[in-house]
Amino acid sequence: MCEHVANIKQPKQVTDIKNFLAIARRPDAKMARIKKTVLANRNVQTKFKLRCSRYLYTLVVDDAEKAEKLKQSLPPGTLCTRRLTRLGKEVKEIGAKKLKK
Repeated sequence: MCEHVANIKQPKQVTDIKNFLAIARRPDAKMARIKKTVLANRNVQTKFKLRCSRYLYTLVVDDAEKAEKLKQSLPPGTLCTRRLTRLGKEVKEIGAKKLKK
């Protein structure tokens, strides 16, 4: 493997919530982002993206209650921003109101 390819920060998908929380508690976990997407069938898909020193870990949660509990379980200081995407359009979320950009 070439040197320049080995230094690229690769994405990884995590499927287990407990494993994701363990990764979030590591000292190299810098920032967590939450991205919510409203799908065509009106369900909300929540993606948690966790930036660590080597990988960007992603966890996809389809249940809104589990997503809210997971958000509260993240270590303080790692949570950065929230974005809501509706069918490809960015939507700014303020409290309970959703405003289109």
